[in-house]
Amino acid sequence: MSLNSTPTANRIHIGFFGKRNAGKSSIVNAITGQQLSIVSDTKGTTTDPVFKSLELLPLGPVTVIDTAGFDDIGELGSLRIQKTLKILNKTDIAVLVVDASIGMDSSDNEFISLFKKKSIPYCIVYNKSELLDTIPDDTENTIYVSALNNTKIYELKEKISKLLPEDKLNKHIVADLIKPLDLAILVIPIDESAPKGRLILPQQQVIRDILEAGASALTVKDTEFKAVISSLGIKPALVITDSQVFGKISKECPDDIPLTSFSILLARFKGYLETAVKGVKAIEELKDNDTVLISEGCTHHRQCNDIGTVKLPKLLTSYTDKKLNFEFTSGTEFPDNLDKYSLVIHCGGCMLNEREVMYRMNHSVSCNTPFTNYGTAIAYMNGILKKSLIMPEFKDIL
Repeated sequence: MSLNSTPTANRIHIGFFGKRNAGKSSIVNAITGQQLSIVSDTKGTTTDPVFKSLELLPLGPVTVIDTAGFDDIGELGSLRIQKTLKILNKTDIAVLVVDASIGMDSSDNEFISLFKKKSIPYCIVYNKSELLDTIPDDTENTIYVSALNNTKIYELKEKISKLLPEDKLNKHIVADLIKPLDLAILVIPIDESAPKGRLILPQQQVIRDILEAGASALTVKDTEFKAVISSLGIKPALVITDSQVFGKISKECPDDIPLTSFSILLARFKGYLETAVKGVKAIEELKDNDTVLISEGCTHHRQCNDIGTVKLPKLLTSYTDKKLNFEFTSGTEFPDNLDKYSLVIHCGGCMLNEREVMYRMNHSVSCNTPFTNYGTAIAYMNGILKKSLIMPEFKDIL
C-alpha cells in the first residue's frame, strides 16, 4: 500500500495549535517540506483546518493538521475556534506553537490544560527563535526552532515521533488471536449494499493483519459458507463474519470453531469494546417512543437494504417489540447534546481514528447515554454475543 493510499483512520493525527501569527503554518510547511498552508504576516490567515498526509518515522503514515489561531476574533473567529477545538477530538499528538519573542500567555496555558484533560501527549514549540538574543535550552517537552531559517526542524520531528506510547504503535486487529499457518475464514456478503468491485475497509484491514501474522485468509460469501466449511480438510482457527449475517453464520458454524465479527474486532482494536458490551444491555430497557441514535463514521450512498438505516432499526424494533424512533448521523457529524437518546449504536469506526471514536464513546458515557456498536448489538439480539467475544480479556465480561 502506498503512503497516500493509507486510510486516514490508520494514521497518527498530529494537530498544530496556538495563537494567530505564532507560526503554526510555517512550522507545518517546514515539517512537511511543502507549502501546505498559506503563510502571511496578517493574523488569521489560516481559517479552516488544513490536513496533510505524510510519512514521519518511526510513527509511519501520519496526518498533520494546521488549525486556526485560538485567539481569533469576531463572529467568524469564534466559529473557527470551535472548529479548532473539535480537532482535539481526533488529535493523537498535539503541538503547541508559541512565538518565542512573546512567550506563553493564558490562551497557551488553556490549550495545555485541554491537552492534559483529554490525555493528549504534547510538546511546546517556541518558533521564531532567530529573534532571541539567547536561546534557552530545550527540555523534555519544549524545543526552540526557527521555521524561517529551518533551524532544528529535524529535531522537532524527532521529538514529535517519540511522544506516542509504544503500545499505540503496535496494535493488532486479529493477529494476536491466531498463530502462523492458521486458517481464518472471512464471511463477506455480496449484496446490493456491497460496494461495486471492492472490499470495504474493515475487510481489507483484517486480511492484511492475518497475513502479517503469517496465517492464511479464506474469503467466502455467506451463501457459500456452509458448503465451504463442511468441505475443508482442516479446521479453521477462526471465522470472522460481517455483522449483518451474524445470525445465519452462527447457526452454520460448528460450535468448536471460534466465531466473531469484523465490527467486534474493530471495537476491540479501537479500544471501546468493553463499553459497547456493557452498553448493549440498554436494549432491554428501551420503551415505546424512545429515540435511538445510529451513527456511522463514513458517508456513503444509502442502499435499499442499508445495514445502519434499514436492517438494524428493523431488528431492534422486532427484538424489543417497541415503537422506537431512530435518528441517523454520518461522517464527522456527532451530536453534542445526547439527552434525547436512550441508546447510541455506532458503526465499527473503520473510517475514524481511535481518538475520535473514543471521544464519541466517552462523550456518550459522560452524558449517561449507553453506547454500543453494530456488531455487538446484532450479536446480542441474536443471542450469540458471549460466543462472539473470543478474546481472552473479554472472557468474563458478560
